Amino acid sequence: MTHRADVDVSILINTFEKPRHLALSLESIALQQAGGVGLEVVVSDDGSDDDTARVVTEAAGRLPYPVRFTAQPHDGFRLARVRNNAARLATGRYLLFLDGDCILPRGHVAAFLARRRPGAAQLCYCARLPESTSARLAPGTLAGIDLDALAPAAELRLLRRRWRKAWWHDVLRHPTKPRLAGGNFGVWKTDFERINGFDERFVGWGQEDDDLGLRLRATGVRLESILDLTRSLHVWHPVDPTATRRWRDGANVGYFERRGRLAACRLGLVERVTEDLTWGLPADSRETTLGRAVLREIAGGRTMPTAGPCEIELVTRPGRGRFHRPAECRLVLAEPEARVEPSLERQADRVARVAPDDAAFLRAVLGQIG
Repeated sequence: MTHRADVDVSILINTFEKPRHLALSLESIALQQAGGVGLEVVVSDDGSDDDTARVVTEAAGRLPYPVRFTAQPHDGFRLARVRNNAARLATGRYLLFLDGDCILPRGHVAAFLARRRPGAAQLCYCARLPESTSARLAPGTLAGIDLDALAPAAELRLLRRRWRKAWWHDVLRHPTKPRLAGGNFGVWKTDFERINGFDERFVGWGQEDDDLGLRLRATGVRLESILDLTRSLHVWHPVDPTATRRWRDGANVGYFERRGRLAACRLGLVERVTEDLTWGLPADSRETTLGRAVLREIAGGRTMPTAGPCEIELVTRPGRGRFHRPAECRLVLAEPEARVEPSLERQADRVARVAPDDAAFLRAVLGQIG
């Protein structure tokens, strides 16, 4: 049995009301050939009302690794929070995220270990098993099955094409591709914590993993595909009713495409309040009514020197300030009747009209950034 101090890799599984799929996934983890590396498993449930907890308890008695379980009350599709719940319990240096409807070939974890390196996250994906193949898989039988051989040839062709695209995007140093798929990827825990984990403002299906990938890139982490070495196997089930056929139709697309994305999200592993952020303020902050209102709202927060980099650079109108420093978000706050120059508006990620005496609204505007 691995002790907590010996854990190198934490396998984090998210699940919701698919106990059979979860049992298969846990069994495939028990069969991993990881070369004696210390593993642990954390199952995070989104409030299942079925046998999920029992499946985890029974697996914990069989697996040669520590197994822990966490659950939250079900209140719609909250995958970002489910995954963060698992990460909060993780003790390993390296986090391997996995959807609970997927099973792993025996060398899956070993492939991640072979490719992991500082400054990079490892991306993978799944081959989708047809309904007929999935129906034949029963808990307790995986040891006698060549799991690699289950993947349909058409799925393997798609994955090879996906890997070639990822390789080419890496050569080109593409700023947004390859994209991160949250159901099968590995990342160093320190890198995951630096960006404050998944953004829990994503509620409903989609885009929380794309967002995580962009924020990892913003901190200098490279995203590298290992589809040339391994893939997971997705066990068939009906499509989640909240999923959309087209990526663009997802409820989270508008938030995902926001400008001024902070690398360390506001609502993630921890909640970052306004005072937790680093601010770049104009030199005339104390000379304007709106500037003084901002200073009151961020009292206790970190303000950076005149040219120092910050998370949010802010200018006010009326005022003389201009954007002039490295910043993740450029924000213009303007009184209702104040003129905002077109050039300044083009530079800004966000422009908000705020009355200086409306402290509640100002607080809400500052709290939405991220």
